[in-house]
Amino acid sequence: MATDLKKVLSVAGQTGLFNYLAQSKNGVIVEEFASKRRTSFSGNIRVTSLGDVSIYTNDDELSLKEVFRKMNAFLGDADAPSPKSDEKTIKDFFANAIEEYDRDRFYFSHMKKVLEWYNLLKQYASLDFEDDQLEQEEVEDAKVAKPEVAAKKTVANKPTAKKAPAKATSTKAASAKAASAKKSTKSVQRKAN
Repeated sequence: MATDLKKVLSVAGQTGLFNYLAQSKNGVIVEEFASKRRTSFSGNIRVTSLGDVSIYTNDDELSLKEVFRKMNAFLGDADAPSPKSDEKTIKDFFANAIEEYDRDRFYFSHMKKVLEWYNLLKQYASLDFEDDQLEQEEVEDAKVAKPEVAAKKTVANKPTAKKAPAKATSTKAASAKAASAKKSTKSVQRKAN
């Protein structure tokens, strides 16, 4: 089952990740990934959707979904290093998996969080994202729709018998108007004389 990162939440002061279930009167109702225990958090606790998280790169920012994709491509089926690993191991991992990360603004504490989230998603959810399925369906729909579009273009490019007489009629009408205008100009000139 694909993971919707917009519904995966990180809650300040809590370890682990939570799946958004519903809005409550005073906050949100969530389910913890590991224990499947349901709970609610009030609106004054900081809750962050992983769909809104990105990391700094040398050029711009990279969404967390793209970070997870790159990590997955680098790791394959293996787990990411533990967030409790030493600093050199973690920084070396990110230098290899995401070469373009900004060494000044993507802090070690952020790296540890990303590693924790990646391992939790891999263990309790999926690293296939809902957006990926939607994008794949759009690509497949586009492939199916292309022959129809091509057929419509072919039909549109063929001249039709109805269009040609319409142009001729409008050309005749324009000629008649021009002739009428000449006659009225001549009659005005005669009256002036």
